[in-house]
Amino acid sequence: MQKITPFLWFDTQAEEAAKFYTSLFEGSKIGSVRRYGDAGPGPKGQVMTLSFQLDGLTFMALNGGPLFKFTPAISFFVTCKTEKEIDTLWKKLSPGGKVYMELQKYPFSEKFGWTGDRYGLTWQLNLTGAPTKITPFFLFVGKQHGKTEEAMKHWGSIFKPLGIEQVARYGEGQGEVPGTVMHARFTLAGQEFMAMESNREHDFSFNEAISLYVDCKTQEEVDELWDKLSAGGKESQCGWLQDKYGVSWQIVPSVLGELLGHRDPAKAQKVMKVMLTMGKLDIKELEAAAR
Repeated sequence: MQKITPFLWFDTQAEEAAKFYTSLFEGSKIGSVRRYGDAGPGPKGQVMTLSFQLDGLTFMALNGGPLFKFTPAISFFVTCKTEKEIDTLWKKLSPGGKVYMELQKYPFSEKFGWTGDRYGLTWQLNLTGAPTKITPFFLFVGKQHGKTEEAMKHWGSIFKPLGIEQVARYGEGQGEVPGTVMHARFTLAGQEFMAMESNREHDFSFNEAISLYVDCKTQEEVDELWDKLSAGGKESQCGWLQDKYGVSWQIVPSVLGELLGHRDPAKAQKVMKVMLTMGKLDIKELEAAAR
């Protein structure tokens, strides 16, 4: 079961975007959908959150208003098996977006491209001949430059086991600080992630538009993850926090979904109202609200 789920913050387009993304990858589907009720904070009846799968990777999405915008600090790396596949994805993803690296041959790939889509979410497409796979990809820039390895090890101490599968480093004459991370692949709790860093000038960094949603079975797990991930970072509300690298996380007890989906809408709304007053989520208080 997937422990860490990419969570995408949209203004009002979460459902539209999920339908678009699931149309691009075989075997994809939209899962559960939750709508706003009387308690808000969104318009009653509008999709609040939904889940969807793309090639086996589960995502969640929220209609949360125009507070945050996607940046290339977190993108999604797609390995493509055939040239037809990569060309088709590029033709569907790039219109209406911003191209960061044109789809073409590079020294490190026969065919690669990096683009933002019509919603601002960014994708890296790479022709490898291997089966399609989608992997979250971190780009450490600005004040986070040079912290990639530290972050991998820190996260790995929390989400065991850590597996550092590959670390390629910049050399002399490559326009970056020699020895820093050019590309890394690592696993957290059995899930694969990628990362790189750059000391070139960038006008973006990590933000709340993409967070990492962590499903917790017990209050003890919530407490432990909250304490370890928020150390040196910033606590927020409704189970959200930013870690010391600026990456956003949601630490959420599994029971919350059941409570918000209670068959009695009045009880579900009471749970919502209580949740909106919390920082770290408290299972006992949420269950008491439902009662």
